[in-house]
This record gives sequence, structure tokens and C-alpha cells, in this order.
Amino acid sequence: MSAERKPPIIIPPSSSPSDPSKSAAFIFIHGLGDDAAGVEPIARQFQAARKLPHMSWILPNALDNREVASTAWYISTKPSPFPPSRPELEDDEDEVGLKASREYIDSLIDDLIAQDVLERRIVLGGFSQGHAMALLVGLTSQKYAGKLGGLVGLSGYLPLPDNILALRKEAGLPEKIDDDMDVFIGRGTRGMPVPKRYLAICSKKCLECGIKEEKLTVKEYDGMGHDMGGAELRDLCAWVVGCTLSMIRKPDRWDKFKSIRCGGVDAHFGGTEHGHHLGARERLDLPKHTVNHDSAF
Repeated sequence: MSAERKPPIIIPPSSSPSDPSKSAAFIFIHGLGDDAAGVEPIARQFQAARKLPHMSWILPNALDNREVASTAWYISTKPSPFPPSRPELEDDEDEVGLKASREYIDSLIDDLIAQDVLERRIVLGGFSQGHAMALLVGLTSQKYAGKLGGLVGLSGYLPLPDNILALRKEAGLPEKIDDDMDVFIGRGTRGMPVPKRYLAICSKKCLECGIKEEKLTVKEYDGMGHDMGGAELRDLCAWVVGCTLSMIRKPDRWDKFKSIRCGGVDAHFGGTEHGHHLGARERLDLPKHTVNHDSAF
């Protein structure tokens, strides 16, 4: 991997609270082959619709990975719609890369806490590989497992599912999370790159790790592919509002969320079919100055 990492895109809150302890932050992690600029429209869309005014957005960048010739948080295995006939036939996952990226994401949370943002006011989420990293950090980080306000996983999977409890033990964590952390998991019914069985695996492991059933929100969106649809983003915003209800006003423009088509190699796990991708301004109807460029994701 390259030794140089681009700094994260940081989007300040649209309205800073007078009490710093009322601040909140959403760390949103992009997927394979993408970058922070590719997911910036999500934050801009939330802010343009007057959602979560006290929430800042931290959009980190993965390193360039020479093995996969793209940006990557780790080297992916290809998710299969069917479990292997024998456990030893399961592809080995990139545990070294996963742990290195987990450490980097921990450092971003460190930075927020140094700025007086409370752990319970931090939401960590992502798309595809970003989904994987958010769940891995939220369940196994020595510093922050179970302590954040919420975890978000969109169109992804939980990496190292059979080792999650061992990773918690390795980090000196109890077997079960003893806290009220919220978790939101979403996928499209046509999200073929990550087959449906991974949704069940992810949900089951969250519960095994101690996430309370009433704190786990799992949603499938009919007809949606490996993308983020308007319905999913509306549900996500309502869920985040629930996590941070004490610090924001009631949203008044739920209908403004639009679908975002995800490009880059993440959308097809290395395939060549990318389809038509709208530019960021075209997708979101944002003013020109709010988007750095028209990268699709």
C-alpha cells in the first residue's frame, strides 16, 4: 500500500451548538475503488435538507492498494451466495489489512474526542467495504467497541464473522457488549455483489456480541441494487435523528432524499459493468459550490 493517505474531507455542522458536548459527528467510510469525495454528496444532501444541523461529517480516504489497483481498506474476497461445503474452503480474509484500517479509524474517533465530541454522539458507518469497517470497529475496537452512538452498514457484510468473539477477547473486551449502541443495516434486494445471506450473518453476529434486539434495525429495499436509494437514506436519517434526538430539531423535509448510484469497482467487485452514473450535482440538485466534482460512487 502507498505510504501516503489523503486527509479526510471534513464538513462542519451547519449550526454549531453553544455547548460543545451537544456536538455530534458522523464518520462515513467509502467503499472499494472510491474516495471521500465520492461519498461527500451524502453529507451535502443531509445538510441541504436541513437535517442534523449540529452534526459534522468526517469522510476518510482509504490508501491505494497495489494488489487490487485501486483504493481499498483491505483486500476483499468475493462474497458467495452459497456457504462453502466445508469451512476450510472459505477464502482467507485480509486480517492484517482489516486491523490496520481499524486502527486508522480509531484515530479519527480519537481526534473527535479530543475536540470534546462525546463517544455517544459519534455515528460510524459506511458503504460496502465501508460497511465492513464500521461494523468491525464498532464490535471489536479495543477503545470504542460498543461505546459509540450508532453503527451504520449499507450494502456490505461483516468481515471475519467466525473470529469476531476471538477478536473481542484479543482486545481485552468482554464477550458481550453491555451498552445501548444502535445499529442500522440496509441492503437492496438486487444487491448481487453482496448476497442476502451476509445480511443474516451480520445480524446474527451483532446479536451474539450483545447488541440488543430492539437496538438493531435491519432493512431491505425492494428493487435497489448495490446502491443507496432515496428510501434508504430517508430511513437512515430518521434513524440517526433517533440516536441524537436530544440535540436536533425535528426534521421537516424527509421527501427530499434521492437515490445515489454507486460507481467504482466496489459496485461490482471488480466487474466492468458500471451502468450510467449521474454527476453529484445532477443527483442531488445541489448548488454548484457544494460539490467538489462530479465523481459517481
